[in-house]
Amino acid sequence: MRFYYAGLEIYSQASLLIFLHWVVPPQRDRLKKKRHRPEYVPADVTVVRLGHRQQRDKRITSHLGLTARAMGANHFVLCGDVDQGVLDTLADVTSTFGGSFTSEHQAKPLGYLRKFSKDGGKVVHLTMYGESFEAATPTIPTDAPIAVVVGGAKVPGEIYKLADYNISVGNQPHSEVAALALFMNILMGGVADSDNFPDARLEVKPHPSGKVVIDNQEDSNPS
Repeated sequence: MRFYYAGLEIYSQASLLIFLHWVVPPQRDRLKKKRHRPEYVPADVTVVRLGHRQQRDKRITSHLGLTARAMGANHFVLCGDVDQGVLDTLADVTSTFGGSFTSEHQAKPLGYLRKFSKDGGKVVHLTMYGESFEAATPTIPTDAPIAVVVGGAKVPGEIYKLADYNISVGNQPHSEVAALALFMNILMGGVADSDNFPDARLEVKPHPSGKVVIDNQEDSNPS
């Protein structure tokens, strides 16, 4: 799906929300201030998707995984229906565009998160009902693994109690993809750069007016 704003073409929900967050009043005034990456970016971030429904959620769950990867997460945990198609999509993108992003299915998300917490990790739950992400995100310790929990159709009440942080990206209904992107943008200090994606077969280079894609496999095997 494509969106348009003031003549600009924007290709995804996540991109649109980040764009609007920084450009549309009152947020656009922030552009006048120099932004800094956090002093210490978390080395281990896992995104946990709850309640996946294979027939209804394939596209949005795939986009959650792709957004997690693009924003610098290391791992994606799919909970709910088993859906090898989603896991294969994430693996194919990683194989093509680089990095070491991994994914798996977990049948028991509460058990997974309890163990994650017991092993010293911090659990962050993204929800409409939490505290403001702009205030809360900078307080999250970055010297421990972080699990970012993104809900599905129904979120077990125990998740709210289990989480170290219940964080809201606004208190209005919108997309879990957008919530993840905006949260990760602050947690990681921006979109992951090319250093996060070594061994890429294809590299997309920024360009103001066109598409520049480098095929590293082709370059390494000249005819």
